[in-house]
Amino acid sequence: MPNILVKIPANTFDGDARATLARRITEVAAQAEQIPDDPRRRATIWVTVEEVPAASWWCGGADVTTQMVPCLAVAHVPAGVLDGAARARFVQQMHEAFAQALPADDARRVVTSVMLHDVADGTWGVNGALWTLPDFVRAAGYAHLQHLVA
Repeated sequence: MPNILVKIPANTFDGDARATLARRITEVAAQAEQIPDDPRRRATIWVTVEEVPAASWWCGGADVTTQMVPCLAVAHVPAGVLDGAARARFVQQMHEAFAQALPADDARRVVTSVMLHDVADGTWGVNGALWTLPDFVRAAGYAHLQHLVA
C-alpha cells in the first residue's frame, strides 16, 4: 500500500507515456510488496506524477535535461512490508519502468533517484484513523504477511 510521489521533467512523457509510467510503477510496487492481482487490492497503490519545469531541475548546479532525463521517485511504504531483496528489486524495476515509459523518439539517458521510506507502524493515517501493519495487510493483501491477520 505505497504512496509513490514521482517527479519528471516537464514535456518529457506525454499523456500516454505518463499513463504507461503510472501503470508500470503500480506493477513494480505490487510485485515488490506482494499485492495480489485484484483491483480492490491494487487500488491501495497510489502514484502521483508531477512535472517539473526544466528551469527548476538542477543536477550538479546545471540544467542537464537536454542530455538526460532525471526522474525522482519517493515511495512511502508501511514499515515491515519490504525486506532487503524486495527493496533492491523495487529500485531496479522502478528505474526500468521510467526507461521503458520514455517515448521511443527520445534518445536521452534516463537517470533515476528512488527513495524508499518506511512509515513507522501506527503513524500512517487512513481515512481519519491510524493504521498498523495488520490493517495494511487486510487492505492490500500482502501475500507474505497473511500470518499477521490469520
